[in-house]
Order: sequence, then structure tokens, then C-alpha cells
Amino acid sequence: MSDSKTHNIGIIMNGVTGRMGTNQHLMRSIVAIIDQGGVRLPDGTSILPRPVLVGRSADKLRRLSERARGAQWTTDLDAALADKANTIYFDSQTTDRRAADVKRAIAAGKHIYCEKPTATDTATAAELYRVATEAGVKNGVVQDKLWLPGLMKLKELIHRGFFGKILSVRGEFGYWVFEGDTIPLQRPSWNYRKEEGGGIMIDMLCHWRYVLDNIFGPVRAVSCLGATHIPERWDEAGKKYACTADDSAYATFEIEGGIIAHFNSSWCVRVRRDDLLTLQVDGTLGSAVAGLRDVWVQPYGATPRPVWNPDVPQPIPFFDGWLKLPEQREYDNAFKVQWELFLRHVVRDEPFPWSLIEGAKGVQLAEAGLESSRKRAWVNLKELK
Repeated sequence: MSDSKTHNIGIIMNGVTGRMGTNQHLMRSIVAIIDQGGVRLPDGTSILPRPVLVGRSADKLRRLSERARGAQWTTDLDAALADKANTIYFDSQTTDRRAADVKRAIAAGKHIYCEKPTATDTATAAELYRVATEAGVKNGVVQDKLWLPGLMKLKELIHRGFFGKILSVRGEFGYWVFEGDTIPLQRPSWNYRKEEGGGIMIDMLCHWRYVLDNIFGPVRAVSCLGATHIPERWDEAGKKYACTADDSAYATFEIEGGIIAHFNSSWCVRVRRDDLLTLQVDGTLGSAVAGLRDVWVQPYGATPRPVWNPDVPQPIPFFDGWLKLPEQREYDNAFKVQWELFLRHVVRDEPFPWSLIEGAKGVQLAEAGLESSRKRAWVNLKELK
């Protein structure tokens, strides 16, 4: 229901009792939007989300509702879908549960917004887009890293021509995830079970697809090697289990226009860099290193002239030759920014290019990475239409 000044939008939020769903989507996005009075529109009206929390555990949902300003909750997804006050269906369940419930929501006429990966295989991910399009419902996939301050600054540098011709991108992502025997694990155990949709390739290559496509150019081919470095871990109940999914991936991507990108992704690496994710971009006129928030640059004129001589201590303090970019604007939570864009898309039909077909592209790259790792070969990407 809506009055003349407020568009009240019911949002079914399925699977938000998990870490990411609770923190980023519910509390830091939807609740934050409610607390700010909704999404303000140019005509003086606002969009006010009304979350309905859905999950399998009544106790978890009840506790989460108390944190979320008394949001409605239910363990009955069908009842939530049948309620005409609910306009949007959001899914942040484990990947293996996603496709079936998204299809149920489409059949109920709900607009779809969901986490990535949208499915465990490209065919299913592409089918979700086709079914949603044929049903005439608006749809989108979470691509949060596009609104990270560090990546937005990188995109601005490209827009200003700072790099000249971009030659290469080097990404380093990851941290040490404890095994869970003596020190508590900080990622859910299903991440390391292939049969439950786990694995770092299906997770992170989906991210790298939209980062590369949107900032540097379309990915055309991949060479990837996956590994399961830690063969055994302990789950949330303290029970030991065998890891069946890859926990590290070493990938090289060919990007349209000749850019080469290489990304190391690992949950078995100790961090000695500026952030948990860093991207180094090298161009003919300058280079930049971006973290999640900060960016350091080195233009051509400030580039030192190293000379290889391993017999003497290194005379150049390389870190000193980089300039940290100043803050020229304010940045909001990346998940919240995209939520606001999707709400405006639903209410005002404003453009939202990050549809379920973009989610399918991410799954396609992850599948290609897994195929490359099995075959020890380059895999070309076909265009998804």
C-alpha cells in the first residue's frame, strides 16, 4: 500500500539469517534505508521498504526481527509469496537452494533481486533470467563491489585518462580462514563442501566477472587452476569433515582490447598487502593500487628507474613513490547503494543494467574456471544472449 508521499514496498527476504544476509542486506541496507526515512525521489515522495523475514528457524527469525525494528517474519514462504503487499522477492540462501525458490517467486509475480551466484550452473542461471523476462518481472543480481570506494575511484581514474592504455590488472584477494578445531572458523562450513554449492571459484569468479566487465572490458577467456589446500576442517558443531570444494583459485583472464588480468583468490593466505582485496592496474601513463576503500597512484613522471643488482641493499623505497588519492566525495555502503537503485527501478522504472543475465555471466565464468582447472587448458567464453 502507498499514500501520496510514500511508496510502501513489501520485500520478502529469504535466507537473511546468515552472516551476509543479516549484516549487509538487512541491517546495513534495508534497515538503514528505513532509518533514513526511505529512498527520496525527485518528486518529493519516498520509497519505504517493509521487510518480511523468511527462513527455516523460527528462533533465529524472532531474534533477528527484534534487531530489525520488529520486522515481520515467517517460516512459510508460500504465505509470504501469496501476500500481494509483498512486491519484491530477495534471496540470500545457500546457492543450492536459490533457483527453485526464485522460480516460485517469479510464478507469484514478484520482482526478483538475489545474491550471487544465482545458480550452480550457467544453464540454470540463464533460465532464471529467461523465466523472469517472460513473466514480465523486474530482476537484478547483487554486484556490490562496483560501489566500493576503491573501485569507484579506479573507474574515475580510467574516465579521466590517468592510465593511458591499460596493460594489465593484478588482483589479490583472500585471508586465512581458520580450520575450526581450536580457533573458531569465520566462514560457514558449507563454503568448503562442493555438494552444498561451496568453493572459492563459484564464489569469487562471479565477482571478478562483473568487476572486470564493468570496469575494464568484457572477459573473453580464462585459464584457471583450483586447489583444495586444506583437506579437512571442523564445522559449526565442532565436527570434523572432509573438504570437497576448492579453497584457492589462480586465474588469468583475457579481456577484450588486449588487457591481461590475473587474480589470486584464496582462503589459505596470510595478508601482507594494503587490504583483503587489492587491484593493481598498470598503464602506459601511470599505475594505481586499489583496496576496498583507498587508492594509491604513481604517474609516469614519478616512476623510479630501478636497476637490478642483488648484491647491494635495495636503494629505492618503492612504497614512498605512491600518492594516496584524497577523498573527493562521500561513499555509502555498497550493498545499500545497489538496493536503493533496485528500489528505484521497481517503483520508477529507472535503468538497472545488473539483471539476472549478468548473474548468469558470473556463473559462466566460474564454470569455465572449473573446466579450465580440470582440463589444464584455456577456455573461451561464449556470448550469453
